[in-house]
Amino acid sequence: MSEKIIINGLVLAAGMSSRMGDFKPLLPLNGKTLIENTIDSLIDGGADKVLVVIGYRDDEIKELLQRKYNDKIIFAKNEEYEKTDMFFSFKVGIKAMPFCNAFFLLPGDMPLVSAGTFKKLSYYRQILKKEQKRVIFPVLKGKRKHPVLIDFDLINDILEFKGDEGLKGFFESNPDIIYDINVDDKGIDIDFDTPSDYKKFKDQ
Repeated sequence: MSEKIIINGLVLAAGMSSRMGDFKPLLPLNGKTLIENTIDSLIDGGADKVLVVIGYRDDEIKELLQRKYNDKIIFAKNEEYEKTDMFFSFKVGIKAMPFCNAFFLLPGDMPLVSAGTFKKLSYYRQILKKEQKRVIFPVLKGKRKHPVLIDFDLINDILEFKGDEGLKGFFESNPDIIYDINVDDKGIDIDFDTPSDYKKFKDQ
């Protein structure tokens, strides 16, 4: 029997949604909240557990998600969410990540990613393992997007990285471990930053 591969999800949802003018995670979308859409796509795509990094209005998010997902959900809080960036939240999340073989990184405001994209990245991770490809990006129209699939054993290297530009800088410093997969999924090109972004897709 082959070893069971455990892939988790990491969702970043600590921010204050200042550009949106409303709290993004709890906005309604397709009969549920935006954050539920994001988590459902991860779970439908094969994520075993999903770790959500929270900060602003954390109690509201926890109450909603614990009620729906029970032990599928883990939380880590960025206590400094008001003055830190997404890379800081990412590091808070990976420090709390339970053991897995790899994890998907997905910003909380990307609720329309296809489950098939997660499954495709997981599939390619298995066949590329011998080639030491430890980061797999979905690519649309020649551009890398989220969710990116990152091997668990890179966590310490990322935490110790001292270069510029955070996670992007780490990836640029380690090009040989990265593999790009072309996907036909418009959802990886859609994030909800502004009211106009939200209005385009609300209740479609």
